[in-house]
Amino acid sequence: MWRFRTGSPWRDVPQSYGSWSTIYDRFRMWARGGIFRTLMEAMIAEAAARDDVDLSLVSVDSTVARAHHHAAGMVVDPELLQDLEKVAAEEKGLHQRGKTTP
Repeated sequence: MWRFRTGSPWRDVPQSYGSWSTIYDRFRMWARGGIFRTLMEAMIAEAAARDDVDLSLVSVDSTVARAHHHAAGMVVDPELLQDLEKVAAEEKGLHQRGKTTP
């Protein structure tokens, strides 16, 4: 739970919880075995039985995060990169002045 609360990588789990690889292996085993699905279904059933379902607490996050091309290992010819950056800057300037590209 610490790992999901903090959003940290598995390797950053505090040693006091045990070896990160053991924790990861157990998580994968439980996920493949349907343990988390079973727990969620049981919690939903319990809440429904108590008539304690609050759909205002439901949230769907559709955020997409993309890495910069350097972080993703993309290799671009320096001259091509310079040309692309120049074109992007020119296009940005046109958009800021309310003009569009031809």
